[in-house]
Amino acid sequence: MAWLTLFVAALLEITWAIGLKYTDGFTKLLPTVPTVAAMVGSLLLLSQATKTLPIGTAYGVWVGIGAAGAAVLGIVLFDEPHSAARIFFLVLLLASVVGLKVTSGH
Repeated sequence: MAWLTLFVAALLEITWAIGLKYTDGFTKLLPTVPTVAAMVGSLLLLSQATKTLPIGTAYGVWVGIGAAGAAVLGIVLFDEPHSAARIFFLVLLLASVVGLKVTSGH
């Protein structure tokens, strides 16, 4: 159950990271409210997951999924650069997340 909680926390991290782009520096109320809610939810779920998962593993997986997801959505939604090198490093990041999960012992 901790891994599922961590995964949902990471999805919420992606949500708030992308939401930041829409808040315009927290000056727009409508995108700010769900963005802040996603931040709070993400951190609460991360803290729950760390009750049973090692902090280094949980945090690394949370950050890795969040960063990769935000980067991919940045490419899709905001036409950010998508060079072969960038895609390679995103795949490498996701491989690292899988490696942390596999070697966590949980």
